[in-house]
Amino acid sequence: MVRTEAQEHEPNLNNVSVNPAPQPAVDRHAGSRLVRAYRGDRPETTPVWFMRQAGRSLPEYRALRVGTDMLDACLDPELASEITLQPVRRHGVDAAIFFSDIVIPVRLAGVDVRIVAGRGPVLDRPVRSAADVAALPALDPGALQPIRDAVALTVAGLGDTPLIGFAGAPYTLASYLVEGGPSREQLRTRALLHSEPDTWDALLAWCAEITGAFLAAQVEAGASAAQLFDSWAGSLSVRDYTEHVSAHSAAAIAPAKALGVPIVHFGVGTGELLTSMRSIGADVMGVDWRLPLDEASRRLGGSTPLQGNVDPALLAAPWPVLEAHVRDVLDRGRAAPAHVLNLGHGVPPETDPGVLTRIVELVRGV
Repeated sequence: MVRTEAQEHEPNLNNVSVNPAPQPAVDRHAGSRLVRAYRGDRPETTPVWFMRQAGRSLPEYRALRVGTDMLDACLDPELASEITLQPVRRHGVDAAIFFSDIVIPVRLAGVDVRIVAGRGPVLDRPVRSAADVAALPALDPGALQPIRDAVALTVAGLGDTPLIGFAGAPYTLASYLVEGGPSREQLRTRALLHSEPDTWDALLAWCAEITGAFLAAQVEAGASAAQLFDSWAGSLSVRDYTEHVSAHSAAAIAPAKALGVPIVHFGVGTGELLTSMRSIGADVMGVDWRLPLDEASRRLGGSTPLQGNVDPALLAAPWPVLEAHVRDVLDRGRAAPAHVLNLGHGVPPETDPGVLTRIVELVRGV
């Protein structure tokens, strides 16, 4: 692989030999700031990483991706590993998040899905009937080998820095399948949920099965924690979530949870669903920018470690404004048993990478 100019003085971590027998999941990076916080033991310094820290905000990422389709990049073990490592080198964050995409397990199962620039995942043949759901193919475990290889390669390069596995929640996967692409309101999705509950349950069960296998493969290959990301659950009422979604999300995390790693659950616009989302078996709750962390902790009974929730919009604000905001987030995070500083959503692509590095340095000095 050709190395970018920014990497010329860095060790080539992709040449590190991969340990074929990963350390037992429950013991991985147990003394790290990240895993301690995820398990509710507040470290002296708040751990920090950023959702979407690997990707479009980094010039080295853009250079590496030239001529390569997004989903193809996710399924190239060396490329996915290198992209995962880039922000750790640059920012010195406390964790890497596995570079992938929510629809990768859908693609690996054999469903025709592609990423359209400026729009997101798109399917030419949406899934909208019982027959469509019945025709969904089973995921061959062998199809996950590129994921296992990428994770093992990444873990070998990370050393003492833990890797977080990543997957999209069943509701979000189902939304893409039913809508045929991104949708802010998920009108067709929510209509199917109510009008054809048996079809809905079958669809969510399929999504949970492939998500569970995808997440477990990452943990088996060396990830020290796992995060379930529900992009579109904020469109649901509490009743719809608890009656039609939560059991499937619980099934999706069950294989990774059985391996002993801490599980983080994050959703966008899900402040009203926090307790229901935790009830699926999550150890840590991610919180978006809309809800202050002290209020989130209050809603969760003061017993759940939190992750979040710097407003991504303020990454473009003058430093004094952003600094004050980060300090406020840190202060409010003290209401929880432990806190991992993160964003309330992903890094916007136009973000100056230096701002993220500066946040890490600020947190280290607090």
